[in-house]
Amino acid sequence: MAGDLSWVPPGVDTHRANVARVYDYWLGGSHNFLADQDVGRAIAAVEPNMRAIARANRAFLGRAVQFLAAAGIRQFLDIGSGIPTQGNVHEIAQRADPAARVVYVDIDPVAIAHSKAILAGNENATVIEGDLRDPETILTHDISRRLIDFSQPTGLLLMVVLHFIADAEDPWRILATLRDALAPGSYLVLGHATYEGKPEIAHATETVYNRGVSTQLHLRPRAEILRFFDGFELVDPGLVYVPLWRPASPADVPGDSHSFQCLVGVARR
Repeated sequence: MAGDLSWVPPGVDTHRANVARVYDYWLGGSHNFLADQDVGRAIAAVEPNMRAIARANRAFLGRAVQFLAAAGIRQFLDIGSGIPTQGNVHEIAQRADPAARVVYVDIDPVAIAHSKAILAGNENATVIEGDLRDPETILTHDISRRLIDFSQPTGLLLMVVLHFIADAEDPWRILATLRDALAPGSYLVLGHATYEGKPEIAHATETVYNRGVSTQLHLRPRAEILRFFDGFELVDPGLVYVPLWRPASPADVPGDSHSFQCLVGVARR
């Protein structure tokens, strides 16, 4: 995508790396620019496992959505959904039930533009522009209210997004606001980067990331990540490194799961 930029939405700064587009680069996507690729490569030089981490996070999201669908969840709110790739939430949810409803939320215009293109003609799935720092606006958005009945159980998906909220912005309050809008029987799916598995590499990665990307990364210890689940009950196997959450096969579990630097969990309200 570094050549023909005619597809780029107006106002997008192609010379400044962006969270969603750097992640798209790690996943092997094509909706990223040279600035995103440069940062992605710089981080991969510090953490050679970064592409595997991104793929593992994506695979976990798919397994978690399958779990929620099997538990009867038929409406999903995916905040920080990023640039669409294979195995999107609506594809998995609507495979279980074509009437399942999904609202994607992102702040990046590239992610929004490509989500709209993929979702064209799908009456039960859409994308809205929204900032996780303003959860009330997301919850009261006309489209959110049209597709999601908050009096019924909902799947709230916050995958690798809360670590972009600084402590000073109180991400735990943000999560509590979202939690309090959910009906009993709802589920939270959460993934958050941590430094506890490989502290030196994790902090070096954080430094390189924050030097190149406008949205700052804030790694947290397990205890602070666990606080996000207040008011929820974690399902087995609890809060674990991403490859350890209900793997499809024992062969999918690496011997160094802690090196994946992302803790994930699914919990019921």
